[in-house]
Amino acid sequence: MSSNGNQIRFGTDGWRGIIAEDFTFANVRKVTRAIATYLKTAYSQDRPILIGYDTRFLADKFARTAAEILANLGWTVKIADRDCPTPVIAYHAYRFDSAGALMFTASHNPPFYCGIKYIPDYGGPATPDITDAIVANIDGSEGIPGVGSVGEESISTFDPQPEYLKFLYTQLDVERIRNAKLKVKYDALYSTSRGYLDTVLEHCGCEIQIFHNYRDVLFGGGMPQPTGEYLNELVEAVQQDRTDLGMATDGDGDRFGIVDEQGNILPPNTILVLIARHLIINKGKTGAIVRSVTTTHLLDRLAAKYGLELYETPVGFKYIGEKMRETNVLIGGEQSGGLSIQGHIPEKDGILANMLVAEAIAYTGKPLSQLALEAIEEAGGPVYYQQLDFHLPEEDKKTALMAAFMQNPPKEIAGIEVKHLDCKECVKFYLADGSWIVVRPSGTAEPLMRVYLETNSPEKKTKIAAAMERAICQEAAVAV
Repeated sequence: MSSNGNQIRFGTDGWRGIIAEDFTFANVRKVTRAIATYLKTAYSQDRPILIGYDTRFLADKFARTAAEILANLGWTVKIADRDCPTPVIAYHAYRFDSAGALMFTASHNPPFYCGIKYIPDYGGPATPDITDAIVANIDGSEGIPGVGSVGEESISTFDPQPEYLKFLYTQLDVERIRNAKLKVKYDALYSTSRGYLDTVLEHCGCEIQIFHNYRDVLFGGGMPQPTGEYLNELVEAVQQDRTDLGMATDGDGDRFGIVDEQGNILPPNTILVLIARHLIINKGKTGAIVRSVTTTHLLDRLAAKYGLELYETPVGFKYIGEKMRETNVLIGGEQSGGLSIQGHIPEKDGILANMLVAEAIAYTGKPLSQLALEAIEEAGGPVYYQQLDFHLPEEDKKTALMAAFMQNPPKEIAGIEVKHLDCKECVKFYLADGSWIVVRPSGTAEPLMRVYLETNSPEKKTKIAAAMERAICQEAAVAV
C-alpha cells in the first residue's frame, strides 16, 4: 500500500510511506481504524490481535498507537516485546487463534520509510480481497473513535521468539547441521533477525561471527537490503577466513542474502534453484514449485526434470502464499529473496532460507559454490539475469508507459523476435530464443519502473538491457 497525497492504497506488501510526510501518526490511526472495521466482519473479539514492528525510527511508537486504537475499539492486543521478524509475527498469527496481526515495517526500503501490513490468521500476506476491503474502509474511518482511555488489561506484551524457534527446528535437520560443524559469518544489517538467526546457528552447532547486531534506525547509513554494496563487510570477512558461508537478512527478516565460501554473493534465483534441488534430492520431498512472474525460469526446467507442477504468479508473495494454501507446494519463491517451503507458513522467511542453505551444505559436504554450479547445471543453465530500475516518480507517466507497451508492443528487442506478450499486472515479453523480459512499476512505494530480463548469454543480456533502457527512456519522454 502506498500513499499519494491524501490517498492511501495497497502495494505488493502493505502501505509504505515516508515518515512524517505521509506515514504519520494521523494516517496510522486512519489505517488502523480501517483494519478494525474489516476485522469486525471476519473475527469475533474474543480473538486477540497481535502487533509486531521492525527496527525503524518510531516503528515501536506507531505500533503502540495502533494498539491503543484497537484496544479502544474493544480488541485485546498483544505486542511483541521487542522488534521482531515478519515471519515470526506471521507464525504467531497462524498458530495462536488470533484475529491476525499488524506488522510495522518497510522491509528493505531506505530508513526514512515505514509501513504497515495486515497479516490474516493463516499466517501469510493479505490477499487482494482483504486489502481491497480495508482500503474501502479508509474514507469512513474518520468517524470511528480514536484513542481514549485504555485499560492495561487490553494491551500486553509477549515474547514471540521461543515458540517460533521451536517450530523452525521442526523444518530443519538440526543434527545433520550440527555434525557438519559449519563456520558461518552473519550480518544482521541492524535488522530484526538479530537474536533469532544467530540463536538458530548456535543451536545448530555452527561457529559464528556476527556483524551489526544492534538497532540502528539509519541502518549504518545504508539500507537493510542483503544485496550488493550492503554486504561488502560480510564478503570481506568470508574471504579472509574462508568460512563455509555468509548469511544476512533484510530489515524485517523475511528476505535472505547468501555469500559462498569464495566471497561471491549468490543471486536469490540461484538459491531458489539450489534449495529446490536440495529438498528433492537430499530430503526426498515433492510438490509443486511456485515462482513469481519475475523469477528465473530455471525453476520451470527443474520442475519439468522431476515431473513437478510449476505455477507462475503475479509479483507479491501474497500470491505465492495463496497458492501454498491451495495445493501441496514444495517451494515458493521470488527473485527478490523471498522463500517458503512445504510445511512452513505461507509467508517468506529469510531465517529459514538461510538455514536451508546451511542444511544443503551439511547434507553433501560440498562447498556452496559447487552446490550452486551443480544446481544451475541440472536446471539447464547457466542463464543471465538482470534487474534495471528507472527513477520515474510521475504516476501518469508510469501508466502511460505501461499502456504504450501493451497497446503497441515491439516486434523485436535487441534483434530478437518477440514471440508472445503477456499482459496481466505487468508486461512480459517472451522472445524467440527463450529470453524473457518483464516491465512493471514498483509496488513498494518507491518511484521506480522496474525491468527484469533473463537470457542465455552475457552478450545478449547487455544488448537486451540497452534496448530496454532506450525504449523506457523514449516512452517516458513522450508519456503525458
